[in-house]
Amino acid sequence: MTAESYDAVVVGAGPNGLVAANHLLDAGWSVLVLEAQPSPGGAVRSDRDVHPDYVHDTFSAFYPLTAASPLVQAFHLEEHGLRWRHAPAVVGHPRPDGTWATLHRDRSVTAALLDEHHAGDGDAWLRTCEQWDRIGDAVVRALLTPFPPVRAGVSALTRLRSAGGLDLVRDLLTPARRLAEQRFGGEHARLLIAGNAGHADIPLNAPGSGLMGWLLCMLGQTVGYPVPEGGAGRLAEALVRRAESLGGEVRCNAEVVRVDVDDGRAAGVRTADGRAYRARKAVLADVAAPHLYGGLLPDEQLPARVRRGMRRFELDPSTIKVDWALDGPVPWASPPPHAPGTVHVADSVDDMTEALGQVSANAVPARPFLLAGQMTTADPTRSPTGTESMWAYTHVPQHTTRDAGDGGVRGVWDHDDLERFADRVQHRVESLAPGFGDRVVARRVLGPRELEARDANLIGGAINGGTSQLHQQLVFRPVPGLGRAETPVPGLYLASASAHPGGGVHGACGSNAARAAVAHDRVRGLLRRR
Repeated sequence: MTAESYDAVVVGAGPNGLVAANHLLDAGWSVLVLEAQPSPGGAVRSDRDVHPDYVHDTFSAFYPLTAASPLVQAFHLEEHGLRWRHAPAVVGHPRPDGTWATLHRDRSVTAALLDEHHAGDGDAWLRTCEQWDRIGDAVVRALLTPFPPVRAGVSALTRLRSAGGLDLVRDLLTPARRLAEQRFGGEHARLLIAGNAGHADIPLNAPGSGLMGWLLCMLGQTVGYPVPEGGAGRLAEALVRRAESLGGEVRCNAEVVRVDVDDGRAAGVRTADGRAYRARKAVLADVAAPHLYGGLLPDEQLPARVRRGMRRFELDPSTIKVDWALDGPVPWASPPPHAPGTVHVADSVDDMTEALGQVSANAVPARPFLLAGQMTTADPTRSPTGTESMWAYTHVPQHTTRDAGDGGVRGVWDHDDLERFADRVQHRVESLAPGFGDRVVARRVLGPRELEARDANLIGGAINGGTSQLHQQLVFRPVPGLGRAETPVPGLYLASASAHPGGGVHGACGSNAARAAVAHDRVRGLLRRR
C-alpha cells in the first residue's frame, strides 16, 4: 500500500495540534491531523453523558488565555461558528461568613466590592489594573512566544519602567500568598489572587505562583473568563472547520503508534491499523512528552541527555472532577452580589494553602480546594431554564501515601475511592450551599484513569502536560536544554503542553511548533538552492 503524503502530519487534534495545523495551512502547506479519539478537541470537548438535557465540558471550561491569545484571535474563529458567552461576574469566592470575594469584568465594580470589606483595597486593585494596562499585553506576548522571547521581551522591557520597574519584577517573582499580603489588607482581595494562582500546580508559597495569580486576575479583569456557547467542544469544532476550509484533513479513530525516522530525520508516522503517512516537511506531535520520548520515538533514537532528562520529568498532580446536573440554581446560603461563572471554594488563604500543601506532600487533601463552574450561569444554552450544569475539580497526588482526611480514601482511585472523594467534594459545596445535594439530578465522577482514557495526554489525570513549577519551565521544559518546540530529531516538533510555555488553552505550544517547522523548511530550501 502506497503511503499517503502531506507536507506535515500533526499527531493529535487537541487545541495545540489544531492551532498548529491552522498555522501551517495559512503558510500554504498540506496538512493531515490524526487523532486517536472518536472526536477532535483533546481536553477541549463537551458531552451530554451526565444527563441528556445538560451539556457538560468534559475537561477545560473557561478560556481567558484563549481570549487573550493573539495566536488564536488571528484565526477569527467567530467566522467559523464560535460564539463567546460571559457570566455576570468572572470569579466568585464564597466565605463561611456569608460574604463573597468577587471579580467583576468592570474593574470599578470589583474595586468597590473589595473596598466594602477593607478600605483601601479598591484603590490598590485599581493600581494593579493600571500596571496591567501598561505592560499586560507585552507580558502575554512574551509568555506565548518561543523562548527566549526576544521581540516581545524588548517590548515588555521598554514598558517596564512606567509599570513599576524592578519593583514589579520583584512582585511577580514573589509567591502568591506573600504578594497578596503585600498589596492588600483584606482577605477578599487576597483570596482572588491566591485562588487564581491555585489554577496551576505551583504552591502558594513558591515563586511563580504570584505571576500566575496576577496574570489570571488581570485577564479576568480585561477579557473575562469566556465560555463557548453550546459547550467547550464548539471551540474545537471552530478550529476544525477553519482547518478544513483551507484544505486540511482531520481524521479521528487514528491512533499514531510510531514516528518514522529516515536518515536521522522524521519522515512520517504509522497508526495502530498499520497505515503509513509520509510527511515531506515535518511531523508535529501534540502529545505529552513521555508519550513522544521513549514512546513514539524509541529510546535508541534519543540522545543520552534527553533520556536522562525524561527520567526526571515531573508530571503535575492528578485531577478528580465531579459533574452535576442540578434541577435548580446552586442554593448558596448567601447569594453573591453578581453571579459568577467560576467559583473557588476554600475557607481562607490559609485553608487553600493547607490543601495544596497536602497534595504536594502526597496526601489526599482533607478539605480540598475546589475550582468550580456554574456553566448555565455563564451560558444559558447548557441546560433547561431554571437549572444548572455544574462541575468542580481538585488536585490529588500522582502517588498517594496517605489520606489527610478521615482515612477512607486510599488513593487507588477505583469506583469506591472516587465516590468517597466525590462525597467529600460535594460536602464542601453543601457547607456553603445547604440543600445542594437535594438538587442533584445526576452526578458523574471522573478520576485519573477516566480522564486519561478520554485523552491520553492527561497522564494519571495531569492536565498541564507536566508541572508548571519553575524548575520545569522555560529552558527546562520538558527537559533541560530544550525549551523550544524543536526535538533532537530534525523535522520533528513537540507541539503539546509539555513544551514551552506549558498548559492552558492559548495555542502557543502548537503555534511555536508550526512556526519553527516553517522557518526550518525555508532554511532547508535556501540550502538546497545553493
